[in-house]
Amino acid sequence: MSKQVQQVETIFCHETGDDYLVVVERDGKRLFRAKLGLSETSAGPRPAKFRLKQGSSEEPRQPDEFVELARRAKRIRISEQTSAAGRQDLREMLAGYQLEDKTKTVRTCRYCAGAGRYSPITTDTAVKDDDDWICRDCARQELERQLSFSGGGAVSGAAKERLEDLMMEVQDLERIVNLLKGRLDPDLTKFDTISATTDEVDPVRTDSLNLHPGLQNLLEDRFDTLLPVQSLSVEHGLFEGDDQLVVSATATGKTLVGELAGINRVLNDKGTMLFLVPLVALANQKYEDFQDEYGHLVDVSIRVGASRIADEGERFDPEADVIVGTYEGIDHALRTGKEMGDIGTVVIDEVHTLKEDDRGHRLDGLISRLKYTCEQRAKRRDDYGGAQWVYLSATVGNPEHLAEVLESTLIEFEERPVPIERHVTFADGQEKVRVENKLVKREFDTESSKGYRGQTIIFTNSRRRCHEISRKLDYSAAPYHAGLDYKRRKEVERKFGEQELSAVVTTAALAAGVDFPASQVVFDSLAMGIEWLSVQEFHQMLGRAGRPDYHDEGKVYVLVEPDTAYHNSMEMTEDEVAFKLLKGEMESVMTHYDEAAAVEETLANVAVGGKAAKALNDRMLGEVPTKHAIGKLLEYDFIDGFEPTPLGQVVTEHFLAPGQAFTLLDGIRKDAHPYELVADIELRDAEL
Repeated sequence: MSKQVQQVETIFCHETGDDYLVVVERDGKRLFRAKLGLSETSAGPRPAKFRLKQGSSEEPRQPDEFVELARRAKRIRISEQTSAAGRQDLREMLAGYQLEDKTKTVRTCRYCAGAGRYSPITTDTAVKDDDDWICRDCARQELERQLSFSGGGAVSGAAKERLEDLMMEVQDLERIVNLLKGRLDPDLTKFDTISATTDEVDPVRTDSLNLHPGLQNLLEDRFDTLLPVQSLSVEHGLFEGDDQLVVSATATGKTLVGELAGINRVLNDKGTMLFLVPLVALANQKYEDFQDEYGHLVDVSIRVGASRIADEGERFDPEADVIVGTYEGIDHALRTGKEMGDIGTVVIDEVHTLKEDDRGHRLDGLISRLKYTCEQRAKRRDDYGGAQWVYLSATVGNPEHLAEVLESTLIEFEERPVPIERHVTFADGQEKVRVENKLVKREFDTESSKGYRGQTIIFTNSRRRCHEISRKLDYSAAPYHAGLDYKRRKEVERKFGEQELSAVVTTAALAAGVDFPASQVVFDSLAMGIEWLSVQEFHQMLGRAGRPDYHDEGKVYVLVEPDTAYHNSMEMTEDEVAFKLLKGEMESVMTHYDEAAAVEETLANVAVGGKAAKALNDRMLGEVPTKHAIGKLLEYDFIDGFEPTPLGQVVTEHFLAPGQAFTLLDGIRKDAHPYELVADIELRDAEL
């Protein structure tokens, strides 16, 4: 040990029971550890035992060797965590050997000290743990242990990084652990604030519009002026029949742009209005809205899915003034050769659906087929001037490019009338409801400067969960989803509008149609069914928080359950998705085609356009490999020349991908039961 003694730089002493742990270092590296015992003598405390520690064993040495080590050391440090009596004994012992000038009491990490490491810390570098302080490395390890203990051991890199950053920022491990238990600490849960922004637009007066008298009177009774996005649209040719892509945040009034254009053209005998949405629930709600608002002026019908929908005993009417439908419902009518009448206006809501893997190519094909149908009708009717197209979206990453390929004028209005504060906290499925209850109560007990109580929309991923959450909230709340009948939903809307409800709990699938004046949005789930939300969907939903005429600000809370997915087909976990959505930029709206999508849309274009199928393919947003697709259709016996074969017609009518079609054919040839056929298709799709 004599060579080591000559090179000693630091001796660190830390009380452990009745003895002291001694750590000897040189150049920041530990040379060895030892155990020191003191005894009281007539001259004061003196070394009584000194043992070198080697793993679990100890080697007895002469107590004087510690004194020699101390004399050779450049500095001697006593842990602040050592008791006052222990520090006094050490100081008296060292002073007895005239070593007090080298001695200093320092704050150290108790975890490191217990493990035989010397880790001095300061108020700037330490993290509080209970009533003590630890170093940052030990704090990270303890946080990881707590994550594992609380079931969050597989927290993603982004979530873990955020928790570590928060811990270093507030220098308090317990506050972070409480966050994992669902405690609401606004300083920690706050992720960011989306500032309020206002674009200056001169409002258009409704009495200056010169619309059809029926619509003009209705509009003037409701508004004195149009909202900014509506004013911009009018100024750029909405009522001159110009095609437009309208991009504006949720709740800024863009839907009325499409309604005004279509209803005015209907009343002026310029053709039927089609109002198209991606989901049946949205179509049902929009149909009801049209009936309420315009039913005294126009006939309204609905077309969803691949079937005719009855309303009070009346079948879908293709000659109705207004047809509300899903993309698939109208596309089915085209694929099967149904007469659609003179279409004067087509409004495509949620046009950013074009980018979605499953539905994007079908919307792309529908737009091409519908445009072709309208153009053919215009050629046959000299008195029919063709259709006006209005595309609506709250969120588009490439609006200029999308407007160009859709051959429309871009109407873009970026406004956030009130700021939105976004928060993230962690909780498991059961804990989420407790957190939601606390958030709803806190918000409803707060009144804005405009005199309105705060109300909450909770988005979740299933109807069952809607009922479960609403039942468990202390304050009055109600589920709201497409499974409720018309009367029940209208009652919920009325009660929320009159501030009789503190919250509505709704499905993400109905997010685009929900129009409650809420001050707070809570995400119980970041999934829509078994699919994670996209950045566009997420922004559209959180945009529901805060209305300028009601609230001073909007609040958004994202409740994250670490290491959780809602279906085995989901590749990411909720904590990974949360930070992807919060940090993500709007995706560009582009339609991508694999072979199956190219074959499906080309077959549909053949069914609708015959020899014009290539022209229909060419005008679509995505690039379709037409020659390859035609070759596959011939190979599969789906077409004969430029006509669908009977097999091809069945395939396109039922929106089947080639693989699904062949699975069904194989089962039919084997005389399989229909239930077996459905199961085979489901299993096949699950494996893709």
